[in-house]
Amino acid sequence: MTLSKRKFGGAAMLRKYGIILVLLVICVAVSFMTDSFLRPSNLQSVARQVSINGALSIGVCFVILTGGIDLSVGSLLALTATTSALMGESGLHWVICILIGIAVGLLVGLLEGVLVARFKIAPFITTLATMTICRGATQVADGGTSVRSPGSGFDNFFGVGSLGPIPMPVLIMVVMFVVAWFVLEKTKFGRHIYAVGGNEKAAHLSGVSPKKVKIIVYIISGLCCAIAGFITCARLSSITPTAGEGAEMDAIAACVLAGVSLDGGKGSVGLVFVGVLIIGVLNNALNLLGVSSYWQDIVKGIVILGAVLLESATAQRSKE
Repeated sequence: MTLSKRKFGGAAMLRKYGIILVLLVICVAVSFMTDSFLRPSNLQSVARQVSINGALSIGVCFVILTGGIDLSVGSLLALTATTSALMGESGLHWVICILIGIAVGLLVGLLEGVLVARFKIAPFITTLATMTICRGATQVADGGTSVRSPGSGFDNFFGVGSLGPIPMPVLIMVVMFVVAWFVLEKTKFGRHIYAVGGNEKAAHLSGVSPKKVKIIVYIISGLCCAIAGFITCARLSSITPTAGEGAEMDAIAACVLAGVSLDGGKGSVGLVFVGVLIIGVLNNALNLLGVSSYWQDIVKGIVILGAVLLESATAQRSKE
């Protein structure tokens, strides 16, 4: 093997797995800065917190891989959870409330997919509009006040319950990532997603239906929003009109950190899981260190920018 090939291989490995190194460095640094970070109770709290962003990031990853974007996930999280909670107040069983919330998420995802795929409206514009509509619909539905969750069974399943030592929200998130990985890596539909994001015209010529693929990924994102909404509602036994505000930024950031190309066709949902952990650990560390909320966004932005610059630099080296 020549020196140039070894350099190329090293750059490629760093480009692919550098995010794991970033996570380890952050964890080690934070553990030295505060003794509270490695306490089991704190680690469990971090795991519960990241489950919400994890669920959202899976849906966002599917959409970005096709070359799209979804800005509505935070607002749809609130709408689906609020709908389920209101159904619970009307006396419906919590399982039926879940199904109704899922139906709302799927319908909004279907609407977004149709607007993007059939009517050729830019994903940014489409999801910006649905973000506003969903937030407004949530506030109209709940009257601007918080709504109690559909019941203790709902709370136990999505929020405070656990399977042995594993909190239910964490278990749900892990199962979602495993299913997403299997779909993207082991199924024909997964290959179609990468094909559409890589080169839509070539995918169409090879027999893939880009319109169908785009509609389905937005539906998947809607489903992920519903699950994230249930977890959010169950953790606090209620849902507020402002739930999920800014959540789309953390979800997109997790994907960008993982190297999911905003141009589509490139990225790993497995590494998105690592990106979710980085965002979660950063949020927890900044809180433990008493960093002002005004500075927290700045710090997270710098870390995200640094990770993107690292990915860009290693990509450039691999081309040389």
